[in-house]
Formats: sequence, C-alpha cells, structure tokens
Amino acid sequence: MLRIIAVSALALSAAACTTTEQRTAGGALIGGGTGAVIGGIAGGGTGAAIGAGVGAATGAVIGNATSPRECYARDSYGRTVMVRC
Repeated sequence: MLRIIAVSALALSAAACTTTEQRTAGGALIGGGTGAVIGGIAGGGTGAAIGAGVGAATGAVIGNATSPRECYARDSYGRTVMVRC
C-alpha cells in the first residue's frame, strides 16, 4: 500500500507543467512526508494523518511562494519575450 501511495505521489509531482506547479507539488510532498513522520512519532496513526495534512498544506504554500516568477516584456523588435522578475 505504501508503495502505491509513493508511486502515485511521484507521478503526480512529475505531471506538473510549470516551474511554479513543480515547486508547489514538491513542497507538498516533502512537507507531507515530514509531517507524517513527525506526527507518527508524536501521536501514532492519528498524529501521522494530521501531520501529513498540515505538512502538505504548509509545504505547498512555501513551495509556491519561493518559486521564481516569469514576466513577459517586448524586445526592440516588438517580440514578446519571457524574462525573470
């Protein structure tokens, strides 16, 4: 069962298209795993479930907030180009 969950989580994080989506999914996976471990140590099965949920939400927010943003500008020829903000 644990293998199925791990493979599913990896597949979902690999399916993210943009850098922001990849960072958000990666943060959620890392936060969820860390929260589950800490919650499991502190409070058993229920603590692991609560820790996974809180950790995943926190990791997703942090991953999204720290992702580089992409902006668009026009060059001297009038073409739209992507630049880092």
